[in-house]
Amino acid sequence: MTIRLGENGYGKQRVRILQVIRHADRHDLKELTVGIRLEGDFETAHTKGDNTKILPTDTMKNTVYALAKQQRIESPEEFCLRLADHFLSHHAHVSRARMEASETLWTRLPYGKTLHPHTFTRSSEERRTTTVTATRKEKSVQAGIKGLVVLKTTDSAFEGFLRDAFTTLREDRNRILATAIRTAWLYRSNDTAFESTWHDVRQTLLEAFAGHDSKSLQQTLYAMGEAVLAKFKSIREIRLSLPNKHYNLVDLSPFHLDNPKEIFLPTDEPHGLIEGTVRND
Repeated sequence: MTIRLGENGYGKQRVRILQVIRHADRHDLKELTVGIRLEGDFETAHTKGDNTKILPTDTMKNTVYALAKQQRIESPEEFCLRLADHFLSHHAHVSRARMEASETLWTRLPYGKTLHPHTFTRSSEERRTTTVTATRKEKSVQAGIKGLVVLKTTDSAFEGFLRDAFTTLREDRNRILATAIRTAWLYRSNDTAFESTWHDVRQTLLEAFAGHDSKSLQQTLYAMGEAVLAKFKSIREIRLSLPNKHYNLVDLSPFHLDNPKEIFLPTDEPHGLIEGTVRND
C-alpha cells in the first residue's frame, strides 16, 4: 500500500480591510473581506515538517494591507488580480492562487438635497463578491452578489405543478414572490470594466425580476440569467441561487374578517431553494 499526499493548499481567511481615499471635496470608501489560498509545492512541509517553502499566513494578511496602501482599490476584481499576481510572481513554487473578496456596500448618506461627502450608510445583508483563480498561464475572474433581497406583490403565480399523495399546496395565480439573490457570473476576459459592469449587471437583474410575469421561480431565474447574458457579451455564464422566501396568507376568518391578500405571515424556514446556471455558448 502506497500512502501519498493528495490535493492540498493553505492560506489566510477573513482578512478585513477598510480603505479611505481622502479627496479635497469628498472621501471614498472600500471595505473588503479577503480570502487567500495558495497551491503548489508544499509536500515536504506535510511529510517532513520542512517549512522552508511555507509563506506565513500572517505575511499574506500583511500583503493585503501593503498592496492596498501602494495603490487604491479600484474594484474587488482588480484587487484580487493584483494579489494573485503578487504571490505568483514572488514565489516560484506556488502554482495556483485563489483570491476571494466580499465587499461591504457603503453608500453616501443623504444630506439636505445632496449626498454627504464623508458620511455613509451600509446595506445590512447585501455583499459584492469576487473570486479570482490564477496560474502563470491563465486567470479567471468571477464576480457576484449575495444577500440582495427583493419582493414583488403581484405578477407571480404557481400552478399546474406535480401532485402526489402528500401534496397539500394550493395553486396560486397571484402570490407574493420574494427571494435573496445570490449570483456569480464568469467573465470571458480580464480586460473588463469591472466596476461599472457589476453595477449594470445588478440593475439588469433587478429589472428582470420586477418586469417578469412569473409562472415559477425557476422561470424567473432563467429570465434573469437570460437578460444578463443578452446584454453583456463579456459574461460567459451566470449562476443564480434563489431561496423562495414565503409569505403565508393569514386566516382571519375566526375574527369574522375578510383577508383579500392583504395580511401575510413572513416565514424563514423551511424554504425552497431554486438554483441554476445559464450559459452563453
